[in-house]
Amino acid sequence: MRPAVKYTLLTLLWGAVGAYVYWAAHAARSGRSTRTVERLEIDIVDSTSQGHLVSSAEVRKWLATEGIEPVGKAAKEVDLTAIERLIARNGFVERAAAYITRSGELHIDIRQRKPLLRLLTGDENSYVTASGFVFAAPRASSRYVPVVTGSYRPPFPSGYTGDVWACMEAENRRIEAEIAALEAEKLPVHREERDDYRSWLEARRTGVKWWWKYLDDDAEYAARLDRLRTEKQRLHREYRYRAHLRQQRLDRIEARQEEKRREQKKLTKNYEDFLKLLTFVRSVEADDFWSAEIVQIVARTSPSGALEIDLIPRSGEHRIRFGRLERTDEKLDKSLRFYRKGLSHIGWERCRTVDVRYRDQVVCR
Repeated sequence: MRPAVKYTLLTLLWGAVGAYVYWAAHAARSGRSTRTVERLEIDIVDSTSQGHLVSSAEVRKWLATEGIEPVGKAAKEVDLTAIERLIARNGFVERAAAYITRSGELHIDIRQRKPLLRLLTGDENSYVTASGFVFAAPRASSRYVPVVTGSYRPPFPSGYTGDVWACMEAENRRIEAEIAALEAEKLPVHREERDDYRSWLEARRTGVKWWWKYLDDDAEYAARLDRLRTEKQRLHREYRYRAHLRQQRLDRIEARQEEKRREQKKLTKNYEDFLKLLTFVRSVEADDFWSAEIVQIVARTSPSGALEIDLIPRSGEHRIRFGRLERTDEKLDKSLRFYRKGLSHIGWERCRTVDVRYRDQVVCR
């Protein structure tokens, strides 16, 4: 086939495709302009596999509260973007898509986030996904995930919705800005020190004039020298006193900066512990036995600032003292072996605590 013929055919083909796309878009716009919304259909994705976070009745209530009544309206008057934005305001909604079919049915497809665990610590009542996205637990929600209780305080404010990493980054930027502002407070002190030092150098250069000896008698000359020496000593004392006051001001600023750095270090440590908690729960959920056995995690912060946990199993009336989130696979394996070779022989009701914090041993009470 000649190149000219080939290019002509390709041009005609793409022109036909463009014309069809234009016609389809025009037909869709024309159809929507004359179409009326006859029915509202809400589809909650994955609402039955592990419980639900939202129901179609709740979504209808959201729309009614905002005064959005699409049924009976012309399709062109329904703001689909506003509907999607309204539903997506809820942190547990991962994606919302609204569209109107040719038959006049308004479809709203909602995909929920998949929580990894539920936090019930202090005032916190929220779900956390595996990626670290936090959102408030909806009322009457039922997702069967491990529950974290105890005195542990997560590295984000109560009621926070969003990514934990973004929250920590924002806090880090805030602390860095406060440290920089404190550093700026040192500049006037340094300028004052520079100017004071220059004045002191100028005063030191004030010395004996050669003509004093010829104009004054010995007594007057000695008195002039004594006054000059006394004045220099006074200026030196004042300079040292002002330098001492300036150093105190700088020390106070440094102390405040150091406090901010400790706050930043603590924030980073809390975030690392939170990531360890998520990693631990992921490993538990990936194990068939432990995902069915562990129903609650009691978390607390030790006096040293480290995160420690206890596990509440489904079987028996004991709790597993797990300790810090380190050597987790070893501790879980040790607990499982003790279940099989220990509790199965002495009885599940004999122990109140099973301590697996120490290497190569299990301590029961």
